[in-house]
Amino acid sequence: MEPWLETVPERPTTEVTVEVTFLERLRPPPSAHIGWPESYRLERWHPGVEDYLALYRLVGAPHCWWMRYMMPHDTLHRIISSRQTEIWRLLGPEGVAGFFELDLHKPETPYLSYLGLVPGAQGKGLGRKLLTAAISHGWQKQTRVMRVNTCTADHPNALPTYKAAGFVPIMVEEEHWAVPNDLGLTLPAHLLAPRI
Repeated sequence: MEPWLETVPERPTTEVTVEVTFLERLRPPPSAHIGWPESYRLERWHPGVEDYLALYRLVGAPHCWWMRYMMPHDTLHRIISSRQTEIWRLLGPEGVAGFFELDLHKPETPYLSYLGLVPGAQGKGLGRKLLTAAISHGWQKQTRVMRVNTCTADHPNALPTYKAAGFVPIMVEEEHWAVPNDLGLTLPAHLLAPRI
């Protein structure tokens, strides 16, 4: 476990249990044009830490995204400002509709770190298009395999969408998270670990 995930003993937390599915895609994406609906477009984004965390919360709060809050700001800044990290925002008629983040430190095995839509942009078929764009941007000439993981905290369509896009599950692990209460996240009831 990363050192920033070690919680301070006096910091109240809630225990949650998730199943994490690790997936791989072994074939390059087809060179197909992504037909975004009118008024939607992708843009490369170079955010500061506060702007990044604001969008991270907007997209991820309903799905227990919490780990980036635990990082020291200088650590997070190094990650999101690295030349080997690409962050792309999806813009729509009502503003930011979603984003994805790629870790390209190892171009042979790029990693899709985050992908998600804001709640108001869901249910419009944008998720599959956003994933297609992420695969296209992440797959390099030297790529052998592209990786991603999802968990039972994510949107229920996440895993089926990854599978439909050519990702194959290779491993499932159960993880137990101690999520600090002061992050203000509403934790889905199905994640709460049974009390013993």
